[in-house]
Amino acid sequence: MDRTEKQNLVASLKGLFEGANLVVITRQSGLTVAESTKLRHQMREAGASFKVTKNRLARLALEGTKFAEIAALFKGPTAVATSSDPVAAARIAVRFAKDNEKLVIVGGALDGKALDVEAVKELAALPSLDELRARFIALLQTPATQVVRVLNAPAGQVARVLAAYAEKGAEKGEAA
Repeated sequence: MDRTEKQNLVASLKGLFEGANLVVITRQSGLTVAESTKLRHQMREAGASFKVTKNRLARLALEGTKFAEIAALFKGPTAVATSSDPVAAARIAVRFAKDNEKLVIVGGALDGKALDVEAVKELAALPSLDELRARFIALLQTPATQVVRVLNAPAGQVARVLAAYAEKGAEKGEAA
């Protein structure tokens, strides 16, 4: 790789880090091409990315970003999972590592705050932003539907009472 290619790769990685809210560092020794492709596909579906990196170039790319403090994690055969969603990359990486011992979570960072392995695993267990939004909307809608039901109930009761009086009046009118 010549100097220009290295500079382009560092610039690309820097852009990746700057656009991410979450970075998960993994060691991936022995992953087959099929396994790596499967992991990349799962990451893409979740809105995340997975990239094998050269440690020295990744550390250069981290300089001046909010993730600069995790540069020490780049040792050995590393790969980086990134996402703008604060949970997506962690969830996919942890799930894949659970099924495949060739991928090991080393650590990461969320919005510039360094995370250890346990913190990444805890983050992966949290619901995604979309799931939280759905739960919040459900909470907002539940009371509204109950209020509408309560408000409609008296009107329905009044209508039934009026219908009963009308029937009673019709019966009296027929009897007379």
